[in-house]
Formats: sequence, structure tokens, C-alpha cells
Amino acid sequence: MIQQIKYYEELEEFLNSSLLSHQVLHINLTGLYIDDEGASGLGSALSNCINLTNLTLDLDFSQIGAMGASCLGSALANCINLSNFMLNLQSDIYIGDEGASGLGSGLANCINLSNLTLNLGENQISEMGALSLGSALANCINLSNLTINLGKNNIGVKGASGLVSALANCIHLSNLTLWLDGNQIGAMGALGLGSSLANCINLSNLTLNLYFNQIDDEGASGLGSGLAKCINLSNLTLDLGDNKIGNQGASGLGSGLAKCINLSNLTLDLGFNQIGAIGASGLGSGLAKCINLSNLTLHLQQKQFICFGL
Repeated sequence: MIQQIKYYEELEEFLNSSLLSHQVLHINLTGLYIDDEGASGLGSALSNCINLTNLTLDLDFSQIGAMGASCLGSALANCINLSNFMLNLQSDIYIGDEGASGLGSGLANCINLSNLTLNLGENQISEMGALSLGSALANCINLSNLTINLGKNNIGVKGASGLVSALANCIHLSNLTLWLDGNQIGAMGALGLGSSLANCINLSNLTLNLYFNQIDDEGASGLGSGLAKCINLSNLTLDLGDNKIGNQGASGLGSGLAKCINLSNLTLDLGFNQIGAIGASGLGSGLAKCINLSNLTLHLQQKQFICFGL
């Protein structure tokens, strides 16, 4: 039986609703002035929605900060039947590490989650916040679909690799989308990501945005080596645009992808790097070994033109 979605665009209306009756709930407070006090009230109400299975919270630009995010996390801890959860929380106030940790603490109790989307871009989250989120998600062992947007934060090397490393516990994870653009993870962060992804053995669909992260040849090659171990990958979208990848990195990435024997759909953005003709050729040689590849989208516009000798 399909449950009716209860939709609210005013906080007061939701607070006065029959909380125990909610199973599928969508609250859209985008752009409204819901500060930490308002978030606390929202959290208190949600903690009484013990029958919730599906929850969408649209809270972008709602003035919720660290304390408000932590209150929401405390509320989620009571929603033990939650299987589908989407949170959109980008604000001018920023939740920081404290807010990210508070959210994570609550999510750690949601062990029945199978589908989770967290949009937390531009929230001044650093290494500590990313690691706390990862530690929490490690408890969500039933996750099969996960989307995390931490773009334009500052999670760094340890935050990136630690976040993904924790996902190895999510043995049912088959679909993963990670937006980590603009986090300055560098070569070591890309290497750590590659090693961690290698442990996500059941991944079949992966979207990884690493745009503008100071990743060089070593990082690109290491990432490729990790992806080579994701033998069940069939769909891959990889954005490595505006980094510092040269010929060696492009060739190394190609060598890694050559071992993804089940890859059927690939979108690869290597635009605005430092790849020349040799690197493009090495990348092509690797991709030529992906014998099951049926759809390929490749972006190779460079900071300087690739010159192919005639």
C-alpha cells in the first residue's frame, strides 16, 4: 500500500499536526527564517514521529547553524524506522563541525536507512566533521543508496579518505554519489579515496566529483588503482576537472580503469589539467581495454591545447 505524502511549507502547521500519524513526510522550509530555536522546535516534533519511514527536509538558507543541526540530529535518533531520508541544508550561517557531528550522532541510530541524501555543501565542515559523519554512517549497514554533498567545505586529506573508509561497513552499498569539489584533498586525499573505495566491493554505480582539489599525477594514478578493484562497477561518473593532472596521471588513471571489466557507462571530466598528447594516448589505451564499455563521455579541454603529432 502506497502511503500518502504529508507536505508542509509552514513550521507551525507541522508542529500542530498529528505527529504520530506521519509515515511519509516532506517539510519544505527553504528560505524561511528558521533559526536554531526554530530548528529545536522542529527537532522536538520530529522526535515524536516515531512511525516515520520516509522523510525529506528542505532547509536551505533557513538560518540554521550548528546548534540547530545538532537538535535535528537528536530528533533523528528517535526515528528508528526511517528507511529513506533526504536533508538539504546549505545556509549562510554554516553548521560547521559541531553541526555535522550532531547530525551524524543521530543518523548512527537510524540503522534501517537504505536510502540517504545529505546536501551539506558550503558549511565550513572540516576534517573532524567529515570523520564524525563517516563514523556515524558506518552504523547504517543497510544503506544501498547514498548521496553526500560536501562540496566547497574544507575536509582535507584525512576527512575525505576517512569518510569513505567508514563506508566499507555498508556492505549493501551499490549506489554512491560523492561531491567533494573544492576541498583541497590533494594527492594524498585522492590516494586515500582510491584505497577506501576499493573496500566498497558491491558498488555498481559511482559518481565522484573531485573538481578543483589540487590532485596531481600521483593522486590520479592512486585513484585509478583503487577503482581497478571495484570490479562490479558498471556506471562511473568521475569529475577531475581543474586539478594538476599531467601525462603520467592520465595514463595511470587509464590503466586503473582498464581493469574495470564490467564498466558499461563512463563519463570522465579531465578538463583544465595539464595533459598532453602522451597522456591522452595513455588514457585512450587504457579505456580501449574496457571491452564492455558502450557509452563514453570524455572532456579533455586543457589549460593548454593537446598537440597530437602527425
